[in-house]
Amino acid sequence: MELSTPTEFTPWLSLGGGILIGLSAVLVMALFGRIAGISGITTGVMGAVVPMQSSASDRDWRIAFVVGLVTAPILYAVVTGGWPEQTVPSAPLGMIAAGLIVGVGTALGSGCTSGHGVCGLARLSPRSLAAVVTFMATAAITVFVLRHVI
Repeated sequence: MELSTPTEFTPWLSLGGGILIGLSAVLVMALFGRIAGISGITTGVMGAVVPMQSSASDRDWRIAFVVGLVTAPILYAVVTGGWPEQTVPSAPLGMIAAGLIVGVGTALGSGCTSGHGVCGLARLSPRSLAAVVTFMATAAITVFVLRHVI
């Protein structure tokens, strides 16, 4: 996999995206009394396929949330006439391995970065604070090793 990821910092688009993420987290909490962490939402969606202990109404909003995540880039492409530019490595096996590692990590960490970072910190959760500190320290060490050691 390629180690360099070119990015273009766009403060206004970043601010807009952050506002939309925060708004969606607040709306999910206000309307459904649930945390808008993606790993928890997708686990609830799995209840529609795999028998789990959750009500049908609980699955409905989760399915709608995931459908929104999938359809948003499609709507973007329709409105703007093109897909958003991405800098994803073209190494399918590496991406599959990374996805599996992230999935195991979210299971072990009782949630994903969005759940702990956006929603958990907003609720002043000590567990989320510990998780976010761990995420950030691991990310900093990984970047240091990849850019300065290897």
